[in-house]
Amino acid sequence: MRPGAAASRTGAAPSSAAGETGASATRAAGEERALTSVSAGEERALTSVAAGDRYQAEEPRDLPRLWHVTLSVSGEEAPLKEVRRALEQLAHDHPFLLTSRYANDHAEIRYWEEARDLHDAAAVALRLWGEHRQTAGLPPWEIVGLEVIDRQTYHQRIAEGYGPAPASPVGVHPY
Repeated sequence: MRPGAAASRTGAAPSSAAGETGASATRAAGEERALTSVSAGEERALTSVAAGDRYQAEEPRDLPRLWHVTLSVSGEEAPLKEVRRALEQLAHDHPFLLTSRYANDHAEIRYWEEARDLHDAAAVALRLWGEHRQTAGLPPWEIVGLEVIDRQTYHQRIAEGYGPAPASPVGVHPY
């Protein structure tokens, strides 16, 4: 069924009040019958879930969760002392920063982000480098990698022996 079209148990087309013309309403009815037919001559009713409805087992979407973020950046070489100083300033500005590893042409930053969903956590991560570039004096590198996983997945990976080792020691370290 097309997004925005109303499902009908009888196979009737949505009314023209919804903005459908006679021809498009007839086409919509034909599409609905095609989508609902199980075998030749047999139809079954479509069921739908209203936008925003969730299964009872789902967590409410407005509660924040913890996401483990790994941000990888790279670019032209910069003096190691300047890279280290900039990453230390970033850690000071962004208190949830766990650890940073760096070389003169790339770095990896790992931290926990609190956000409603993966999209929000990823959006914050993708802005992190650019927003702190001036204040922390970060090199003009580009983001070349991003991984955002939920807390359960992070701990599952650690327990199974793969994935990033726990951030210890915390801080800014050379590769």
